Amino acid sequence: MINMIIDRDLVPYSVLSEESIANALHKIVENRQAIICGLDANGTIEGLFTNGDFLRWLVQQRSVDLAQPVSLILNRHFVSAAEDDSPEKISALLEKVNYVPLLDTKRRLVAVARHREREIRIGPYRLDEKSPTFVIAEIGINHNGSLELARQLIDAAVEAGADCAKFQMRTLAALYQNQGDAEDARENIGSQYTLDLLARFQLSPEQMFAAFDYCKERGILPLCTPWDKESLAQLEEYGMEAYKVASADLTNHDLLMALAHTGKPLICSTGMSDEEEILQAIDLLQRLGASYVLLNCNSAYPPPFKDVHLRYMDRLAEIGQCLVGHSGHERGINVAIAAVARGAKVIEKHITLDRDMEGNDHKVSLLPGEFRAMVEGIRQAEEALGTDTRRQITQGERINRATLAKSLVINCDLEPGAIISAAMIEIRSPGRGLQPNRMKELIGRRAMRRFQAGDFFFLSDLEAEMVEPRPYQFRRPWGVPVRYYDYKTMLEKATPDFVEFHLSYKDMDLDLHQFFDRPYDLGFTVHSPDLFAGDHLLNLAAEDENYRQRSISELQRVIYITRELKTYFKRSPKPFLIVSMGGFSRDGLLPSAERPAMYARIAESLGQLDAEGVELIAQTLPPFPWYFGGQLYLNLFVDPVDTADFCRQYGYRLCFDVSHSKLACNHFHWSFSEFVDLVGPYLAHLHLVDAQGLDGEGLQIGEGDVDFPALARQLEHYVPDAPFIPEIWQGHENGGEGFWIALERLEKWF
Repeated sequence: MINMIIDRDLVPYSVLSEESIANALHKIVENRQAIICGLDANGTIEGLFTNGDFLRWLVQQRSVDLAQPVSLILNRHFVSAAEDDSPEKISALLEKVNYVPLLDTKRRLVAVARHREREIRIGPYRLDEKSPTFVIAEIGINHNGSLELARQLIDAAVEAGADCAKFQMRTLAALYQNQGDAEDARENIGSQYTLDLLARFQLSPEQMFAAFDYCKERGILPLCTPWDKESLAQLEEYGMEAYKVASADLTNHDLLMALAHTGKPLICSTGMSDEEEILQAIDLLQRLGASYVLLNCNSAYPPPFKDVHLRYMDRLAEIGQCLVGHSGHERGINVAIAAVARGAKVIEKHITLDRDMEGNDHKVSLLPGEFRAMVEGIRQAEEALGTDTRRQITQGERINRATLAKSLVINCDLEPGAIISAAMIEIRSPGRGLQPNRMKELIGRRAMRRFQAGDFFFLSDLEAEMVEPRPYQFRRPWGVPVRYYDYKTMLEKATPDFVEFHLSYKDMDLDLHQFFDRPYDLGFTVHSPDLFAGDHLLNLAAEDENYRQRSISELQRVIYITRELKTYFKRSPKPFLIVSMGGFSRDGLLPSAERPAMYARIAESLGQLDAEGVELIAQTLPPFPWYFGGQLYLNLFVDPVDTADFCRQYGYRLCFDVSHSKLACNHFHWSFSEFVDLVGPYLAHLHLVDAQGLDGEGLQIGEGDVDFPALARQLEHYVPDAPFIPEIWQGHENGGEGFWIALERLEKWF
């Protein structure tokens, strides 16, 4: 089998020999092919430049100057072939080297032959096993001959989230035996029907090109299926970046050869062909070095579900040694989403504005809303596919495990140094402590701390040393998160400047005075509950007026409690009340255009509160927050631009939750440093905690993605006196062990 690609797109593979070594290195990184051809001004090849050539040159240099011309290090002894050499000869050379430049009679570079890989470039998209699925909105002839309708369909494809809008182009006189005569009474009924539609619903080449231009204006890739060589020539003149091969033309080797000779990537539907015919097409495409994807397809309109055969994609991938996809004429969106779960990297579905319009394709097309739902389903399926590597517990599972799972607890008092026996250990819920499967590791160990009956065992009970708090030295006030029931214990262990009460909705029904017997020479802050009785998530931006008023009422209760706490903490005449203001949605992030109205509702809600003696500060939020083990979508106080705008417009300050905002930056590919620059002038309070990935919040300092030395420098510039707490998830367990570890690590920077 000849299994190579002849790439005729020379831009990724070539530099002028007079260009700098730095430019050549940049090209190598960009093309991911590890080779660059050095050309003179006429396109004549002078030599090759690879990573190995660079390294050999590098070790010989006393000082490295990457501005020198790449011609200095070109390898001028390389294997090449003539452009008209047989596929067999070129393929034989590829058994010895990874790349073979193909040259014309004047030694000008015309193509590069390389080993076939399961990847393909379609315009700006690079498809491989890990890339997102390439979604084609097949407009075909559903424009019914109207350029205006074509534009509307392009708009619909863009709004639906498609990557590509695809058309069909025919030159009827060249394509049909009867020169495309729709009135030819000799044609059978099916051909008469099709010819009649095509004759009336064709766009002229000029209109077609105008539609392609409009695609580019809207930021969607235009593609087209040429049904004949004349149409192909016109599309080549336009500059089409890839081609779709219709099912009807997979056996048309003459057209396939012409398409392959363009050097453009091909997306080939396999409907209407049996396996022998598919194998013949594959053999032809491989001999010509074409880059292609094979689409599973059934060319009935619509086919029964039993005839779709998604499993055949596995066979196509095997015999084609290529990426595969699905071109669907079946009803609905479920099959397309299932195809993605089975490995489809290209999905093609028809789109229409009205299924009752004239034309057979309309009847099997998706309406814009349905197409959008399909794309959303595809993206969700891709995300859900995840990884096949070693399984790890997700953050949501950790939260639920702490609530629902079981732990090892001690059933008696025990002094440090005493031996832990099996009779002392019981299994109880919740799952905050050491998991039951670690019981054998505890038995026979000496206790490193004092236990009371009912205490949890923790991971640190299996380690050689316990982490204990000590006097810390920080350049700004620091505190620890506490609850009513444990603040005294925390104050016995450490000497913070303040404590931050994290209230639950159950705490709000308690008589707080029962927990206090004297005033403290300390400051305090309060973190409002997010969740209130009856599954009510605080949302001051809610459109539902009854819901919003409930949120306002609940927050007012928190303000009253904060005022009461002032009795016991002398250093906070106007304590901070930290609030997650709301703005969540359940099914996806909302368009940015909806945010100003939501922020205005928050400002209006805050205006209804009696907040005398308390400063309400909004907490920065992640795009995908965890609420008791489940995930929602947050739209406000996530983007630094509109967060800063809110502060500037309405006069509020912020609690900067580092974990939340780092997750937002990770998801949206924002610079975290620029994020801090934007919100820095409005910060009043800090939650220092690490984060990882898209939703790994609450991590221990140094175990995630945050660059804390850089962050410390920025915060020193903007808010040198702002207080902070280490808000490590479950940091309060085992006497605040997680907080002491965090403070130990933060001390050297803050």
